[in-house]
Amino acid sequence: MNIVITGASRGIGFELAKEFASLGANNIVAISRDESKLKELKSACIRENVEAHLYPLVLDVTTLKTSDNILANRIKEHFQEIDIVINNAGYLVNKPFEKIEEQEVTQTISTNFTSVISVTQQLIPMLKEGSHVVNISSMGGVQGSQKFPGLSVYSASKAALAVLTECLAEELKHTGIVFNCLALGAVNTEMLNDAFPDYKAPVSASEMARFIAQFALTGQKMFNGKILPVSTSTP
Repeated sequence: MNIVITGASRGIGFELAKEFASLGANNIVAISRDESKLKELKSACIRENVEAHLYPLVLDVTTLKTSDNILANRIKEHFQEIDIVINNAGYLVNKPFEKIEEQEVTQTISTNFTSVISVTQQLIPMLKEGSHVVNISSMGGVQGSQKFPGLSVYSASKAALAVLTECLAEELKHTGIVFNCLALGAVNTEMLNDAFPDYKAPVSASEMARFIAQFALTGQKMFNGKILPVSTSTP
């Protein structure tokens, strides 16, 4: 399998790369701005399985422009077709709505939403019938779910990602490319701990990564254009 993961330097993305490495001789492009963390990830994947190939790609997905095609060209250095894309990069600010700053709004929307547009546009020519694009959203972005103070912009950006998934599944259904969105509940990651220092999530990053990996490998057989809650609590 040829796999692309954004936001791979820590948390779920880091654990996802390790999980795919453990499952076989997969080719994994791991994207992050943090070069040192990607080096750490490469070593961790080698420990999981020497037959897997982890290709670190130091890149800021929020600065991508589809016209320059940098991402696709860099990935083509390793393989020509992609089986799985997991848009996992995320940015979370816990701050009252009236106090959130313009730069934080921009960073949240560009990381959680518009970067997915840029990544997907660049990679569509490398996707084929049966390829699976998995967008990582949040329960906060699901209409009718419980909402939390301080997460208005974060939740709104994740809601936009969910609707984008539905739209892409419809618009590109003639290609056979499958798009699904996983709306995650609380997961014990550095990002969550930074935003909520006193909160302990019920699910670890490695546990969630195992679920996402299996869904990415098999979910396209049963789902397309779906927003699937992944949470132990009732919305």
